[in-house]
Amino acid sequence: MKKLFSLMLVASLSFALFANGTAEQAAPAAPKLSAVQQVIEEAQGMTLEELSRKAIAESNGKTFYGLGNSSRGKTALPLFIEYLKSLDPTYTLNYEWQQPKNNTIFEMLTADGQKESGTYAMTLIQDGNQIESKMVQTGVLDRFIPKDWADANKVTAASYKGYLPLQTLNKVFMYNCTGKKSYTNCWDFVMPGEHGLFMDIDSEPVGRNFLYMLTSDANAAVLKSAFDALPAAKKTALQPTIDAMAKEASGLGLGTNGKYSLAWIKLWVESYNAQTDDGPICTTLTASSATDQFGLLVYSKLRSIQESATVSKNNVKVAAYEDGYQGIGGYGYCHYLFLTDNSPLPWTACAFEAYMTCTQKGFSAWGKDIGGYSSNPNVAAENEKVFNHMKGGYDKDGKTILFPTNNDHGYDWWVNQGHLVLEDPAYCASVAFTVGGWIDSLKRFNH
Repeated sequence: MKKLFSLMLVASLSFALFANGTAEQAAPAAPKLSAVQQVIEEAQGMTLEELSRKAIAESNGKTFYGLGNSSRGKTALPLFIEYLKSLDPTYTLNYEWQQPKNNTIFEMLTADGQKESGTYAMTLIQDGNQIESKMVQTGVLDRFIPKDWADANKVTAASYKGYLPLQTLNKVFMYNCTGKKSYTNCWDFVMPGEHGLFMDIDSEPVGRNFLYMLTSDANAAVLKSAFDALPAAKKTALQPTIDAMAKEASGLGLGTNGKYSLAWIKLWVESYNAQTDDGPICTTLTASSATDQFGLLVYSKLRSIQESATVSKNNVKVAAYEDGYQGIGGYGYCHYLFLTDNSPLPWTACAFEAYMTCTQKGFSAWGKDIGGYSSNPNVAAENEKVFNHMKGGYDKDGKTILFPTNNDHGYDWWVNQGHLVLEDPAYCASVAFTVGGWIDSLKRFNH
């Protein structure tokens, strides 16, 4: 009885102390880091050279497997190996780079993530919405922020909340200019009778993310401002759709100008001419026979156009480059870099990601073309010095403009003047169910 009484007394006192807020409460345990996350935590405090020496010790004589939405990882890897050999001439590394088709990269990474030690050391991947929901929240991929990249962007790995972008790519409105028609406002692309060439949102999810991003307050404001600049007759034609979207916008929890976003999305989805790839779109638009056609496509596709009597880069104009153009000029999405959480070569993967994001040569596989912008301001500036994209349309003497569309105005211009709609993975994920479900309910024009 005495022992029972003592136990009851201790329990009562403990309860009283807890109720009065004087008992110590155990702090929640910090989440346990995986082996790869432990490497990343240490690696984020190292320079590229320090990382590279770790990589040499880890992977000399081994095979590195990478996976990416871009095939150019295969071009960057030999340059990376060359850099490591400059630090240690005896270093060797075999490599294999895979580019999955039909958006299967998420399934491949998920399956590989089930292994104790994965096949793929890292990935270059796009589509912020699926990255957030399928890769990061599930622990398949881990974020690494190189110290040199963070220093260049005046952030720290701890303070920076986003993913690590290798580059931003832009898709822009271009139209065939062999006729008399012009497009001076982003609402012109959704007027009755217009059918823009566009990769279907079911085959390329970044196009769907573009539509999600239009519903953000900032982009909705740009759409409203562009609408206000339209002539009266065009406003009259569009106003019924905008008015009809007011209730939908409220129901989806959008801001004051959300009805303009939904109206543009509805008109676009119900009118665009679905295509399978941006390359054929560019080929079509640059043909002299494509009078008055337009599209929303990757800007850099112009690089592949071969001049002939019937095809020319001078047969198209970039809408946002024209004087007086109003509204969004296109959208931007990123190629992001991640380590797999079961990476077999985490130090080498960290060093490779730092090399691509912190050196011009490492970025050169992508930086050689217009329409792709390094996320590192120092690399972006150096890349422009090497490739001179802002004069990409000039002849070799740098004095005569041959192809005005190839004079890339640069990332800052596109964001600030061209009103490029930039992908925000967290925002896309937050509206994927609500806005995404509404988009799926719309009737598609796919002819």
